[in-house]
Amino acid sequence: MAPRKRPETRKTPEMVLRSRSRRSRSPGELEPEAKKLCVKGPGSSRRFDSNCLWEGLASQQVPPRCRSIVRALHHHKLGRTAWPSLQQALQQSFLHSLASYRIFQKAAPFDRRATSLAWHPTHPSTLAVGSKGGDIMLWNLGIKDKPTFIKGIGAGGSITGLKFNPLNANQFFTSSMEGTTRLQDFKGNTLQVYTNYGTCNFWFCSLDVSAESRVVVTGDNVGHVVLLNMDGKEIWNLRMHKKKVTHVALNPCCDWFLATASVDQTVKIWDLRQVKGKSSFLYSLPHRHPVNAAHFSPDGAQLLTTDQKSEIRVYSASQWDCPPSLIPHPHRHFQHLTPIKASWHPRYNLIVVGRYPDPNFKSCTPYELRTIDMFDGSSGKLMHQLYDPESSGIISLNEFNPMGDTLASVMGYHILIWSQEEAGKRK
Repeated sequence: MAPRKRPETRKTPEMVLRSRSRRSRSPGELEPEAKKLCVKGPGSSRRFDSNCLWEGLASQQVPPRCRSIVRALHHHKLGRTAWPSLQQALQQSFLHSLASYRIFQKAAPFDRRATSLAWHPTHPSTLAVGSKGGDIMLWNLGIKDKPTFIKGIGAGGSITGLKFNPLNANQFFTSSMEGTTRLQDFKGNTLQVYTNYGTCNFWFCSLDVSAESRVVVTGDNVGHVVLLNMDGKEIWNLRMHKKKVTHVALNPCCDWFLATASVDQTVKIWDLRQVKGKSSFLYSLPHRHPVNAAHFSPDGAQLLTTDQKSEIRVYSASQWDCPPSLIPHPHRHFQHLTPIKASWHPRYNLIVVGRYPDPNFKSCTPYELRTIDMFDGSSGKLMHQLYDPESSGIISLNEFNPMGDTLASVMGYHILIWSQEEAGKRK
């Protein structure tokens, strides 16, 4: 059953920010939550008692700590260790560090749920978050000043896509249900409108930007994808899907390579240099359900897709026609929930995604928690789960900052910032 819809205007847009330090809880305080806890791993399930609630979640499928990263680096320099082996050692060390991750900051600045988020590409402590009412918060976690709040239009202004301008560190692009794709500065001024329908019947659902090719790509609610240059000149506008285009993504290594996801249950791969019509796609990847997102991995070699029910897929760029790696995962969709989207860690072959337990899911267990799940991108194995009993709602969006050491999450009206406990205290 879907959670009860919360009223869209429950409070004023006043900032609510508070720092979080480690909670010292007694076993008696944790016991009610511990009785509910049942975390299922890839091979078996186990139940934890009140004395090991956090230990159980923290140790879920985490590999043992690498004996010596310094030794691994030294051996790699001498040619005795291959780069994949070194990467695996670093990844294992990172997974082990997740045991100490806690929520150290939390914000609830909007009067409607948060719908999108993006980290600044060159300032890893700066985060932008958009809401269903069109509000945008620019939050620099490294300073104690009040975040910048840009007021939206309210109902009908939902921010569906956010990207910082790679050519100017003080600007960002947005797509919205207002029917526009635009460029704004940090004061909220509109610098340029790239697309504008001028009607509430059509709107834009996604966007991406390429610094190298200097293009902006955006998709709308009826299947059109529009490609423009940075000057705002339209290069082409084509109906590439039968229904809403939920996500567009340019390959970070070959930015002429475009992936589009749609509720028509397909993900399509395009070569921007050869697009001539709706049938000029390179590959069409059918799914069993509508698709929320399609993300290329940081090295451009893999494509991660998230459907609207219970499946995450990882496609290999070298073998699009081969069956993908399938990861069963409960994240069903309903109207009043920001769509759940899986994303990549920026440095390791790890996938992060919020869990929405489903009693009809094959491996569902009683009292299953709404965790943030970390999967190995190669094996599909569940490696770790993050959970905070004081923030136990459905977490729709998760993005690591460019450094890969801080995680931002969206949970309804709330923005959660996760980091290692000691690092969080320093911040």
